[in-house]
Parts: sequence; structure tokens; C-alpha cells
Amino acid sequence: MAGLPLASPEAQPTLKWPPAAPSPLLDRLRVHAAAGDGVALGDAGDGQAAVVYRELWERVQAIATALRAGRPSLAGEPVAFLIPPGRAYVEVLLGVLAAGGMAVPLSPLHTAPEVAYIVGNAAPVQLVTAPELFARAAAAAATQSVVTPDELAARARSASAGPIAAAQVSAGAPAIMLYTSGTTGRPKGVVLSHGAVAATLASLEIAWRWRRDDRLLHVLPLHHTHGLIVALLGALWAGATATFVPFDAARVWDRLGESTLFMAVPTMYAKLVDAHRAAAPGQRAAWSAGARRLRLFTSGSAALPASLLRAFEEATGQTILERYGMTEIGMALSNRYDGPRVAGAVGVPLPGVEIDIVGDDEQSARDGEPGELRVRSPQLFSGYHGDAAATASSYDGAGRFRTGDTGVREPDGVIRLLGRTSVDVLKSGGYKISALEIEAALRDHPAIADLAVIGVPDPTLTWGDLVTACVVLRDGASLTLDQLKEFARDRLAVYKLPRALRVCAALPRNAMGKVQKKQLMDAEPATDEGSRP
Repeated sequence: MAGLPLASPEAQPTLKWPPAAPSPLLDRLRVHAAAGDGVALGDAGDGQAAVVYRELWERVQAIATALRAGRPSLAGEPVAFLIPPGRAYVEVLLGVLAAGGMAVPLSPLHTAPEVAYIVGNAAPVQLVTAPELFARAAAAAATQSVVTPDELAARARSASAGPIAAAQVSAGAPAIMLYTSGTTGRPKGVVLSHGAVAATLASLEIAWRWRRDDRLLHVLPLHHTHGLIVALLGALWAGATATFVPFDAARVWDRLGESTLFMAVPTMYAKLVDAHRAAAPGQRAAWSAGARRLRLFTSGSAALPASLLRAFEEATGQTILERYGMTEIGMALSNRYDGPRVAGAVGVPLPGVEIDIVGDDEQSARDGEPGELRVRSPQLFSGYHGDAAATASSYDGAGRFRTGDTGVREPDGVIRLLGRTSVDVLKSGGYKISALEIEAALRDHPAIADLAVIGVPDPTLTWGDLVTACVVLRDGASLTLDQLKEFARDRLAVYKLPRALRVCAALPRNAMGKVQKKQLMDAEPATDEGSRP
């Protein structure tokens, strides 16, 4: 395993490969394929049998050969694919990488216009799709040929007249292009190199103690960093097993006991807690016993409410580990695997990651002072596809990536997020206020099933941002602004109390469960301001 970092958990290695070095990700997969019959993909109980690494790699090589069509390499050309989670998805993803192409994952969760936008923006040379999604893929294609994975494998068999040299793929070559959620504009294609992806995986292997006998129950969408890189490729990097199961709370509870790791977003954990509470006593006991067998539960992609962390801990005895990352930077922060996991905090820098917190004066903030999180790391993206100006403006003069997230560093080194600077850090009455802090304080109100806090312009021009609570009420519940303020008075400083209330049927969320606050801010302004505190 030359070139692959093998470090102690306490080490802080330089997790970086020279751009011209061979792809560390493909090297790892070759090692696992040659090592024996370790299971790469588990039996999901849907008719797809388990797949061992050797068999997976053989299929990957066949697809790569077909994609290359006689060429030495795709040389970074984009290849898009629209395939549900499962064996075919993994084979095509890795086949694109092994062919030297750049994988552009599409999702069955995407609408037809979203698929068309990504295909039009990425301009892939080929489009691979599952048979059941062929019509949707074909409708989005312009000049691209549309094929199925089985058709690619058949092409490789018919064209093969003997051993075919593998494509030479370097660490600096583009590997994956993921699209941002588009919360502040049109989605942008984020290009990640083989070396950047490998740096994330190697860092998490150290921090989270990944090992070959791990079994990941995989329920996340596969067109975001969380599900694709952190979960799926994290398991494959370690030589572990990933088993895909569509998210259903009861089904997940039933299968947790077979696993050692589980990764989810807060909305999924909320559904698990609700199902646990609604189950019969015997069922609850069985589910809790199964969950206690796991060594790690993680949460990301959105803030994990402290009340939800406590509720899951009460049900299972397990404390969820929260971490922080984004498409452009991979994973940057994590609560400690060994040691306290702090509710409302995203932990400390991962191995190989440097975090600065920078104030409005562009100077490093002192402990306890808020500022923007900025990152240096070998995990950083190569750039935004076709947008050199946006790429350049995402870095500051010191070469640090501007995350657009505001946080504070506590004296013990743990970092707390105040939220997305553009939507979660409100300026009201001369104060900077964290919407996430207010949400945490209001979430325990017995009438509230779901909520988000936003800032909308104060029509009186007095307060700046008007702190507005957008709530989804529990069945049969009612709530007034005065009642909400009275509940919050002992939990929040007076200047943080909500000054407007909106009752919503549901909150707009993306596929990862993150509330789309810009949609809430663009909706009709709040009219129930109530009395000033």
C-alpha cells in the first residue's frame, strides 16, 4: 500500500499526494480487490446479492474499458449518470474514475428541469442511466449518447481481444463533480480531484477509526458529499462493507443491529426517534438493543438540535457524533471519536485541516469572538466548473477558502457554528444573532413540530433584521407570538426573542434535509409582529 497514509489516531499527517502521483483512491481499490473476498456491498434484501471487492473491481474495469472505447484515458472528460443507489451505481461511479473521467452523479430525486440543468451545465460526453430512468435521462440529453450499465459491460466483452492496459489516472486528475444545493443562486459544479477526495477519506479513516470489518448501513442520497464521499467512498476506502437501504424508520431500526456505523441527517434521526416512541414496548427494547451494538452514529448536512441528540441518546445510549464540512472543502471539523461530544458544536479540525476564524477586520478572532470559518486543506476543491471568477473570489488573500459560515472557537478548541452568514447570522437591534441558537431554544416548545428562524427586513426600519420564527405546529396545536416569547424569555436574551411568527404547513427542505431558508425569506413577509419586548 505504498503512498497510503497509515497513521495513529493521534497523528496529524500531511494527507496530500503530489498531483502527478497515481490516484490514491484507485490504488486503494486495487489493493482491496487483490486482498481476498472481502464484501464491498452488502445484501440489501432487495434481490441484489452481496458483492465482494474482487468481483466489483472486475466489473468496474469492464465498464471503464467500454467508456474509453479504445482511448488510453478519458482525460478528465465528464460522464454523467442517473442510477438509483445500489450495485450498478457503484460500478458506474468507479468505472468512470478508472477510465480517467470525471463522474457527474445525477439523482432520481432530481426533477426533470434539475437533471436538464446539470446535464446542460456539465456537458458530459456520455450519459449512463438505469433502464427504468432511461426516458428521463434521454429527455435531458442533447448530443450525448444514453446507455445502460449492462450495455457498457456488453460493449467491453465484445471489444476485448485480450488484456487491455488500465488508464493511468493521477492524483491531480478531476474525479467527481458535485453540484451545490443552489441556496444562494444557481447550483455550481464543484470539481474534486482524486487527491482531494482521498485526503478527505484518509482524514476520516484516522478520526473515526474506519476498519475493514466495519458495516455501514447506507441510507443517504448519493449526489451530495455526505452520502457519496463520506459514507460510500469512506467505506470502500477502508475496505469495509456498505449496504444500501432506502430510508424507512422501522426498516432502519430493524437493520441497525447488523451494522457498526450509521450516518444520517437530523431529519432522519427525528423520524427514528418518532418511530421509537410510537412502537410497542417490546419493539422499542429490541430496537434499542440493536442500536447499542454500533460503534458510531454520525450526523451532518444540517445542524443537529441538542434536544434531538438527547432524545436519541435516551433511546439508544448512543451519543451522535456531529461534524462539519461542505462540498468545496470535504470534511473539516468533527467532534472527537474518543472524548466528549458537545451538543451544538461541530468539534475540532480533522487531521490535515487548518481552520481560521476571521473577524470583520480580516484579523483572526479571539476565542469566543465570532468570525467566518476559513480553511486550508489538501481536501479543497479544484474549482467551480466553467467559473474561474467564482473560484478566485472564494479564496481570501491568504489562500484560505471562505466558507461563508460564521462560528466561534471556545477556549478548549471546540468550534460552534452560528450558521450560514448570509441567512443564519441576523443583524437586529445592533446585535449579531445566531438563528441556530434561537432555533435550539424554541425547538422544545410543546406546540412546535418543526421550525426555522430567519431574518426579514423590518418595515419600520428600526430593527434591521426582524427575528422571525417559521413554525410547523403539531396536530391540534395553536401558538401565538406572545406565547412563544413567554416560553423563550428564560432561554434567550431579550434582544434574541422572536418578533414575528409565521405558521407554515411545512418547511422547504432539500434532499439532505436542510431547510431552504432563502425560499422562506422570499415568501410573503410576516405581519404578526406582536408587541415589542
